Amino acid sequence: MNGGNRDSPMPEDRPFALLVASARPVDVETALRHMGLQPEALAGDPGAFRLRLGSLQVLMAHAGPDWTTLADPQARSTSVLGAALDPQWRDACWGICPEGENDAGGQALYRLAQMMVLLIDLLGAVHLFWAPARLWSEAGAFRRAVAEMEASGMPPVLHLVAFRRLDVAGRAAVATRGLAAFAGQEVEAAIPPGWDMAAMVRRLARVALDIMLHGPIRQAQQAPGLEAGEWVAMTPRPGSEGAPGAVRVAFRRDG
Repeated sequence: MNGGNRDSPMPEDRPFALLVASARPVDVETALRHMGLQPEALAGDPGAFRLRLGSLQVLMAHAGPDWTTLADPQARSTSVLGAALDPQWRDACWGICPEGENDAGGQALYRLAQMMVLLIDLLGAVHLFWAPARLWSEAGAFRRAVAEMEASGMPPVLHLVAFRRLDVAGRAAVATRGLAAFAGQEVEAAIPPGWDMAAMVRRLARVALDIMLHGPIRQAQQAPGLEAGEWVAMTPRPGSEGAPGAVRVAFRRDG
């Protein structure tokens, strides 16, 4: 495929998602039209469509190697959250890629999540991959998280941002991957003694949600933590050599 061709479903450097289907209608185009997604078949590729939902415009296509190379669930660089993929997952994989002037933040995220739920239902999708986070998760869990988003306004952060355990300067730490797609920043924090990964994810997910909803953190600040007497210090630092900026998070307790 030619990445310079507007009608090419190749994701290039844009955010994209993959859905692993368990079923599909006989006439995909008609089913998409009945869902109100205004499908436009792409010339020369009967398995590719341009879809619209409000101002959101995406490409949907059978996912070839140019989509799936980044998504190998066996690779150390890939994060997997509660998903056990069939070895033949590539044979039933569809790619969805926002195009044009769309971005992944704000109302575009809300519309993209709505569209993803419609496609999950259409395809009987069992697994979802979100490329900015290099993260696989269960499509059904994503669907439930989007329903919660519609009720509470909280984005499905655990399906869009990976929380990875790392060693930083000889200390165990947790860093996000994929948050920069929404606000140009990632988050990182050293793990305090006695804390486990679940405790870190609960707290850093709260920071990530705040950044997704309200934008990047521009100046050093401190806020109350999840528990009484707990404080969260957040210090932004710029990125370098094309890397996104990051927010360094530190936890402390009174006394």
